[in-house]
Amino acid sequence: MTRAFGVVDLFSGPGGLGEGFSAFKASDNSRPFRLEISVEKDRAAHETLRLRSFLRKFPDDFPDEYYCWLNGELPAEPDWQALYPESWSAAEREARRLELGTDEARLEIDAEIQRVQGKYAGSTVLIGGPPCQAYSLAGRSRNAGNAKYEPSADDRHFLYREYVYVLKALRPAIFVMENVKGLLSSSVDGDRIFNRIMKDLRNAGGNDEYQLVALSPNNVEERSDATPKPQDFILRSEQHGVPQRRHRLIVIGIRRDVAEERTQFAVPRLTRCKAEVTVRQVLGGISPLRSGLSRNDSPQAWQEAVVSACSRVRKSAHSNFPSEAVEVRDVIELVSRVEHGLQPIADSGRAGPVPPVMPSSCPMLLSRWLTNKRLKRLINHDTRGHMADDLARYLFAASFGVTMKRSPKAREFPIELAPLHKNWTSGKFADRFRVQCWDRSATTITSHISKDGHYFIHPDPRQVRSLTVREAARLQTFPDDYFFKGNRTEQYVQVGNAVPPYLAYQIAACIWESLGADYDGAQRSPLAERAFG
Repeated sequence: MTRAFGVVDLFSGPGGLGEGFSAFKASDNSRPFRLEISVEKDRAAHETLRLRSFLRKFPDDFPDEYYCWLNGELPAEPDWQALYPESWSAAEREARRLELGTDEARLEIDAEIQRVQGKYAGSTVLIGGPPCQAYSLAGRSRNAGNAKYEPSADDRHFLYREYVYVLKALRPAIFVMENVKGLLSSSVDGDRIFNRIMKDLRNAGGNDEYQLVALSPNNVEERSDATPKPQDFILRSEQHGVPQRRHRLIVIGIRRDVAEERTQFAVPRLTRCKAEVTVRQVLGGISPLRSGLSRNDSPQAWQEAVVSACSRVRKSAHSNFPSEAVEVRDVIELVSRVEHGLQPIADSGRAGPVPPVMPSSCPMLLSRWLTNKRLKRLINHDTRGHMADDLARYLFAASFGVTMKRSPKAREFPIELAPLHKNWTSGKFADRFRVQCWDRSATTITSHISKDGHYFIHPDPRQVRSLTVREAARLQTFPDDYFFKGNRTEQYVQVGNAVPPYLAYQIAACIWESLGADYDGAQRSPLAERAFG
């Protein structure tokens, strides 16, 4: 039997990192990374985490009742505790709703660490990403506008210490820490937070106890004993089969005695893909849905609003381009085609009742990862209602994206379509309305998608809308059978804050391989296996 590692997952969110690790299979078909405890404080994210933990108690396939619920054959979610009391209790023990940094959390986690250490005799893995709001460029920009803001008094700068606290107590063989790349330039009282964190991680439990590794350094020929440069820790998801240009810091720490005792040990490295996966390759097979109207929505009212939007775009398109410009001719022609083909879209509804056909161009392993043949419809897949004025902006952005193969900047919007924002022409918000183009990987899916969707406009001009939760989740590589709990705003936040599970799966695989473990590099996740039956 393959050696098993107990996994502790901190700041788990909806479980992206944990999903990838738990889904990995070794060559003997066993799952070596076993989640023992996941910790998340947000209510909705915790409910998502707990449900997924419960489903993992069924390694061959999820319960039939789960599929009946997802497929709309049951009026409400089943009572899992009543149906499967042992599995539900196990899920409640694994998925904990705790706020790291509190006394309550430390007491529970200390007890769990002792249990996990005893169960796995030192063969443990720590994963997680401390909250990033204080480090992100957007968060720092907001804080800069607050005259009373003091970085040294912002506890979010130091939540990484809770991760280090568990690292010292658990002393795992390997740890994985994820955060935003803004961490590289974030500072408190003149000290770079990144340097402080790296020192604390390296010396957790003893002087220079952990070797810090970059999974995909800029210099791919970097020697295994070389010290990575700070920029080397930035992992670009689009280089690893994720249909999204998500750039995050991923720091891998390997306990030095673990590396030294393995004759086959090699520094883990992620393989880079030859080509990026595009939006079309994962969303292109999903049936069209119309957007809604934020007020007085109906199919007829929506169609009338889009016809009006088409007229506005055509009339205003000349204001930024000469009338003979190819750009304006192509946009106007496309908008006219949209107007003449509105009826089927108006009748399509605002939720996806049928499962998508995965585009044949989607890489096979990713397609298998995402799909599940037992699903008869997409879940978490209903469209927003938008303001009528925004429909014209969405229509222009999507039409521009189709014709120009990129999203328009604010200066390229016709002045008649400009929103009443004081800073519209300042240059600070050039991408205020941003379409995700079909034939490129998406831009980073962030929690901001929960606000208004302007940064995440669907590439099909006919649909005149922002992405649904499920479409965002696909770009984040969550499997289609991954149900997000909470209201739609909470679901968007969970998706935006997560680590792409397919990326986490690859990280688990290369860590397994670097340890000289029994891994043949060709196994699929159990979730992917279910897609083929």
